[in-house]
Amino acid sequence: MAEIDVGGAEDLGPGSVRGAGRWAVVNVDGMRFAVTRRCRHLGADLADGTVSADGCLVCPWHQSAYDPTTGRMVVGPQGIFAKVPGLGLFFKTLTRVAPLGRRRVIERDGRVLVDS
Repeated sequence: MAEIDVGGAEDLGPGSVRGAGRWAVVNVDGMRFAVTRRCRHLGADLADGTVSADGCLVCPWHQSAYDPTTGRMVVGPQGIFAKVPGLGLFFKTLTRVAPLGRRRVIERDGRVLVDS
């Protein structure tokens, strides 16, 4: 399996998010995870997202939140979308059936790599 170089380990510290190919690489308290980088809601680039205080990857457009260990949405779309009845539940259910893809992240020789 090929590997994608994400960057230097010192540049991907806790709370950081970085894109690498089709992956958003997230560092949650020193643990790194890779998930596919398109939000299930409207396709926003999750590599532009943030890490919440509880360790979720938060979408930059509508603040949906994903658990990077499972790929499941744990908070549905916010803002005006939060007012649409059942929308958040629909997307949370969708990601139970079809979660974000996940890949193993490793550190080797000071570099962070994703199995592709």
